[in-house]
Amino acid sequence: MTAVESGMICAVAGQCQRDMRGWAAEYPGLFSAKPFDAALYSTLSLAMAFSGPWFDAKQLRMANKVCLWAFGLDWLVDYVAASPEEAEGVTRRSLAVAGGAPPVPGDDLTRMLADIRDELAASPSFPALGPVWREELRSMLEAMLLEWRWKTEGRRPSFEEYLGNADNLGFSFAFTSHWIHTSGPPAAADVDRIREASRAVQRVIRLLNDLGTYERDVSWGDLNALLLGATRPEVERRIAALAARSRELIAPLRPDHPEIAGYLERQMDFCAGFYHVGDYWGAL
Repeated sequence: MTAVESGMICAVAGQCQRDMRGWAAEYPGLFSAKPFDAALYSTLSLAMAFSGPWFDAKQLRMANKVCLWAFGLDWLVDYVAASPEEAEGVTRRSLAVAGGAPPVPGDDLTRMLADIRDELAASPSFPALGPVWREELRSMLEAMLLEWRWKTEGRRPSFEEYLGNADNLGFSFAFTSHWIHTSGPPAAADVDRIREASRAVQRVIRLLNDLGTYERDVSWGDLNALLLGATRPEVERRIAALAARSRELIAPLRPDHPEIAGYLERQMDFCAGFYHVGDYWGAL
């Protein structure tokens, strides 16, 4: 990649970052905590722009908006909810709004989700992919609740249980939103193949995230693969195997869905570099 190409991508990321800052101001109840700092908006925007350098800021808008919403959701479930009722209430309200209910008055989480839902519903691919979007949201919310219970009950899952709960990362939900926003109605036969590739990439990113955020996870009291009996070399070997499988699933998508295939692979590779150095969250 040339410096000129990098400059163009960074310019798109800058436009996306301004969008993110605008959403943070529009939904202040969701993004007022200290860890939502300027670097979080910047690095999330860069992740999307470098993962899809053929997209402009308008095309990346939904990926950015949903990813940011998922960070707000994660904060509410992981660090704000003080009881099972509170954590489950977040899930219940979100699923209701995704299904068409109005947002809860005074609740920026459901207000932002309702705006996302309405924007996606205008896409020509939503009739086919709307049920997939709601299913991915449910999977993410249920996985977040399961991890919340593991932590609050003091239970350490096995490494395989933890990896099997990778939906709590939210990648596949955010990707599905981007897919709806940037693609036409898919062929029915392609939906399962694309979803399988997305979920494979999600598992890779789940473990890459754990390698990069170990120190923060220890200090914040989060679960992490390295806290579940797996050594760093073992996790790295598992990442390599999962990444190889992801590329096998992505390769057949390239002829008919080159942008989707490229975006999935570049997301995975961007995270491999990013988590080698840093993290998205700011300090508590």
